[in-house]
Amino acid sequence: MQRERVADDIYVFTSELYAQVTAGAVITSEGAILIDTLVFPEEARAIKHFLENRLNCPVRYIINTHYHADHTYGTCFFEDALVVSHALCYEMLATRGKDGLYQAQQSAPELRDVQMVLPHMVFDTGTLTVHLGNKSVELWHSPGHSPDSIVCLVKEDRVLFAADTLMPIPYFVDGNYDDFVASLHALRNGGYENVVQGHGEVVLRGEVEEKIQSDLEYLAIIRQHVERTLQRQKPISELDGISIESCGKSRIPLNGLVQELHRANLHALYHLLQVQRDGVGAISA
Repeated sequence: MQRERVADDIYVFTSELYAQVTAGAVITSEGAILIDTLVFPEEARAIKHFLENRLNCPVRYIINTHYHADHTYGTCFFEDALVVSHALCYEMLATRGKDGLYQAQQSAPELRDVQMVLPHMVFDTGTLTVHLGNKSVELWHSPGHSPDSIVCLVKEDRVLFAADTLMPIPYFVDGNYDDFVASLHALRNGGYENVVQGHGEVVLRGEVEEKIQSDLEYLAIIRQHVERTLQRQKPISELDGISIESCGKSRIPLNGLVQELHRANLHALYHLLQVQRDGVGAISA
């Protein structure tokens, strides 16, 4: 696991075991606020050891940015922390999350010690601010990657933990394309010092607006490709020839995993637009 200090009191931890997923810690005078917890126990325990033993800073709050396993499985190793999330995250952890953990443990013995922890405090609309010591972390709903996704702004430092609303390419297979576009627009002109992506490298202040614009352009381009494919009544396999580079993104990040995410995006959007088209046709008839 890699550790990076992005502000005097803010650390980012990047997994070396799964897709460069990130977690973050905000250090305060009264303990730490941990944003996500990674997937494998050894990395979650390493974060805990660093914060509690090296920094003498016990974790008081954990924020689950969304229910996906790579962001939540480590939560159970911070037994004394109060867990915060969106209300939808609670619902999804209690259903899909529990089912997914059971299935994962059948084939991954390294997850045997993981237990599902449901959030203790949730919010639904507007914003929720977690105050601890000299720090305030503001949370708001940012759906698109998943229905329950949130982002977290450390107000004093203007550091945004964007979770999977920002990653090397937008990925909406478990979420909603239109929600993703709206959430990206909502992040514009935020005056952030740094943005921590849910996977991959930290985005620096001068690159944030360009990054958001690039993601919006990618989403627009793949929609054009999918709409054209549907208009020509071509099969979904036609989309497999559309390279990630032709849509404005590199195939290099996340050790090439972005290529699989790109293909999955195209297929998901094909099915979505096909249903919308056929649904409109049925109503018109």
